[in-house]
Amino acid sequence: MQMYRGLPIITNQIPVDERNGIPHHLISCIELEEEPWRVGLFKSECLRIIREIHSRGKLPILVGGTHYYTQSVLFKDQLVGEGSDEFQGSGARSDGETEELSTKWPILDAPADVVLQKLREVDPAMADRWHPNETRKIRRSLEIYLQTGRPASEVYAEQKRLKEVALANCDPTAGEGQLRFPTMVFWIHSEKEALVARLDKRVDVMIEQGLMAEAQRMSDYIRQRRTQGSTIDPTRGVWVAIGFKELAPYFEALHKNSQSGDELESLKKSCIESIKIATRQYSVSQVKWIRNKLWNTLAETGMAHRLYLLDSTNVEDWGSRITEPSELLTQALLKDESAPDPKSLSELARTILGAKEAQSQMGLNSPAKCFTCDVCRKTMVNEEQWNIHLNGHSHRRVLKAMAKRAERGDPLQAREGSTRRVSRDKGSESLEEQSSLSDLFQ
Repeated sequence: MQMYRGLPIITNQIPVDERNGIPHHLISCIELEEEPWRVGLFKSECLRIIREIHSRGKLPILVGGTHYYTQSVLFKDQLVGEGSDEFQGSGARSDGETEELSTKWPILDAPADVVLQKLREVDPAMADRWHPNETRKIRRSLEIYLQTGRPASEVYAEQKRLKEVALANCDPTAGEGQLRFPTMVFWIHSEKEALVARLDKRVDVMIEQGLMAEAQRMSDYIRQRRTQGSTIDPTRGVWVAIGFKELAPYFEALHKNSQSGDELESLKKSCIESIKIATRQYSVSQVKWIRNKLWNTLAETGMAHRLYLLDSTNVEDWGSRITEPSELLTQALLKDESAPDPKSLSELARTILGAKEAQSQMGLNSPAKCFTCDVCRKTMVNEEQWNIHLNGHSHRRVLKAMAKRAERGDPLQAREGSTRRVSRDKGSESLEEQSSLSDLFQ
């Protein structure tokens, strides 16, 4: 979002006077009328700039976080992101290419449930990975099959095998070869309570800095373009930035002049609260990416020791907690010296990184898979959520209600029907639920 011009406050672009004379690249570099940058274009432009910085003997610092984009820059021969916009290093796809694919295979533009059903027919393993709401990933998986004639799950498995063979035939430092450059990753993180408070305060500060006026100018810009006959897709590009789309109901009511002053003020407060909620939700998704996708990718290449969590819970301790250790670690990287254990920097680092290491050693980082409970008509995106659901109050309440209905009707028929539905759930975990059903019906 910071790559677009027009919303410097909403996208939280670092002000020029705070850059300390250090060049900042790819900020405010895309015009509003331009097509959004897909990950392939971002990667190629970013790597061009990194090479240019290296040629001047300087140190490039890649700042997240749209981690899906930054991770494509960090790693070479990266496994294709399952459901991503890239495939076999093809890079960016234009809208024209996307439309061409839809013309060739109209099913790609069918409703999500239809696309998912087709994917289940040709690649059930891949279909099991996606939540029914993950429409883009479902579409991309089917698109790969239609383009190559091979299931996407097979393609990903082959890529992974080739990667493992390459690592197995190299020395213990082979993982460094998976990184494009000698790299150290700093994860500036805080305890949840402090982070939530800081995020809410950040939105308040953005309001003070002029977020409302900035958003209104952009809203007026959209309305003006529409009156001129130009269409703007509000679901793409900078228009989906957190802080802008949440204010749309307020500006719409303001434009129509259909509400009283008190009603407008109430709507405005509600929209601002929506910004805070969306900001917190995005923060959670960023943390999940680091803890899962980034850490796992580093671990697969033996480079997990290059990820350092720096505890920013108390900003008063920024110098000792962030500045000093990051400078020392960077010097160690540049001098090719040994660096301390990432878990040794703080209690927060020990807790989070230690848990990830333990999880990895227990073999819990298995491929993602969705689990569907046909009893409750809910789909969970991973095994952890699945287990929580099985032991949750709502699920047990449904089972109890089914048991009561069975007692009043035909217990055998109810039991067989319920067990049949549950047995369609993915994985052997369904046996646990079948056992619970049996206990209730006996």
